[in-house]
Amino acid sequence: MKKATAPQPPALEGPPAARLAALREELAAAAARGGHPPPTIVAVAKTIPAEAIRPFLAAGHRVFGENRVQEAEAKWPALKAEWPDVELHLVGRLQSNKAAAAVALFDAIHALDRSSLVAALATAVRKAGRQPRLFAQVNIGDEPQKGGVAIAGLPDLLAEARAAGLQVEGLMCVPPADREPAPYLALLAELARRHGLPLLSMGMTGDRDIAAALGATHVRIGTALFGPR
Repeated sequence: MKKATAPQPPALEGPPAARLAALREELAAAAARGGHPPPTIVAVAKTIPAEAIRPFLAAGHRVFGENRVQEAEAKWPALKAEWPDVELHLVGRLQSNKAAAAVALFDAIHALDRSSLVAALATAVRKAGRQPRLFAQVNIGDEPQKGGVAIAGLPDLLAEARAAGLQVEGLMCVPPADREPAPYLALLAELARRHGLPLLSMGMTGDRDIAAALGATHVRIGTALFGPR
């Protein structure tokens, strides 16, 4: 029998500045309950046009996420020209042949999950002379349809990355959609502690409070900010 999922946090309403303020307050309170500092909000703008992103930039938000390199290349160079202090995160799966483009555009990549991508990113980093902040994606629920390294394979992946000259700073996961997320998020936090990694990219719109309470440093929020896609 499947476990019931946790109640979802309330939807956010109002103009972008109000949504951002409410979300910051909510996440700070949840993080404080767990004894953690407030997480960084990664506003996930996949499929959201530039004109709908600009109000959030005007409201002062600067950390955004995209799922696809090609979509980000079409939107963000112009937006970053207007707001050069934007921090852009790749939160979707990364194909090895897009590694160079990802390294050039993104400030953080949450998708390191296999040996071929280690090699591709290491080559791209050497050529570009810059390394985005890297998160290893863990298939925390052992789901065959999802990307991410298996828990048992994480130590070897981290060792491969270090040997290739890459610095992995954190872990990322997407827990099973039909299960209570807390045990999976707690497990990711334990894996990060075990491997000495300070950053945790976990939690989305539906489980954001749980993730913040369990120590997320980065929470990936799309629907709560931009509305249903």
